[in-house]
Amino acid sequence: MKFRICVCLRLAVVLFTATVAPVVLSPQERPTALPELLRGLSQELEGKLAEQAANDKFSGAMLIAKDGKVLWQKAYGYADRETKTLNTVETRFRLGSMNKMFTSVAIAQLVEQGKLKFTDTIAQVLPDYPNQQVASKVTVEQLLTHTSGLEDFFGPEFFEKKDSLRELKDYLPLFAGKPLQFEPGKGWRYSSAGFLVLGLMVEKLSGQNYYDYVQKNIYDPAGMKNSGSAPITQKVAHLAVGYTRAGGTLKPNTDTLPWRGGPAGGGDATLGDLLLFDLALRTHKLLNAELTKTIITGKVHPPRFPEGVKYAYGFSEKTVNGHRIVGHNGGAPGMNAQLDMHLDSGHTVAVLANCDPRVAEEWANYISDRLVAGQ
Repeated sequence: MKFRICVCLRLAVVLFTATVAPVVLSPQERPTALPELLRGLSQELEGKLAEQAANDKFSGAMLIAKDGKVLWQKAYGYADRETKTLNTVETRFRLGSMNKMFTSVAIAQLVEQGKLKFTDTIAQVLPDYPNQQVASKVTVEQLLTHTSGLEDFFGPEFFEKKDSLRELKDYLPLFAGKPLQFEPGKGWRYSSAGFLVLGLMVEKLSGQNYYDYVQKNIYDPAGMKNSGSAPITQKVAHLAVGYTRAGGTLKPNTDTLPWRGGPAGGGDATLGDLLLFDLALRTHKLLNAELTKTIITGKVHPPRFPEGVKYAYGFSEKTVNGHRIVGHNGGAPGMNAQLDMHLDSGHTVAVLANCDPRVAEEWANYISDRLVAGQ
């Protein structure tokens, strides 16, 4: 399993300061509340998505909001095909690599508290890291931007041992002893291992389990009551089963899942919780204005990324027609998701799917591009 990187997520420098709770418009309110562009777009989406769902090409849910108000949201397909349980807008979906955004915020919170600097090396923060030659070279910033050179942990050994990887430190033997792929800061390669190391830093500096830290310092302040990274053995209410066509036939993705998601990805959330995260970020409930700007501003243009797309600190950024949008996506067998935060216009676009990539990403990009073109 490999969590996918976002290449089409963007964000504005100027952040809203109003603290507004999400408001869902009733069906009676929507016809007059929706601008003409969105009325046409929602009708177009509903027609195409119904057709895709009927042909098993899309299963999931999506949302369009503005300034915290849900203007349109819809769910399609089955959350569980065996029980014939339908997806709803309150279904929880696995996020893939989108959890990297939460890890980035956690690291920046520790910077805000004076416990960490982006220029610190792994060795300075984790003196017991098993490869001190690597640890003395790689910085926090390089981990956040995928410029560390760290080898990733996905591979045959991961799949052999994934059910025994219960704590973050259990992942270290999968990659820590391997040589760097390039000199830190001299290249770019997506590395979930780097975010695993960042999660260990969160635990070391906060004195808390990574999951407890994220719950207390990100989910709770944002009001995200339907997000988490529970062990696969724990029953999670309203969590969609992922379905993949890997191997040619449609089947649950259960045998590809890690025992538990973590700092690099694998957690779950609802559409509403992603909107709450967007609002908490832009209204500085999670970080001050300066650090918020720091983590969402693009730092490096990775090879083969489209022109104008940059990777920031656990977020990707793109400018389209002068409008900046940030966020992240995630994808693996039986899961695909994307969050686009249009902070200049106040729009939020979230698409969550319990089917293979890249259908959620494609719909999120399509919606965001249409919104930008209509401004």
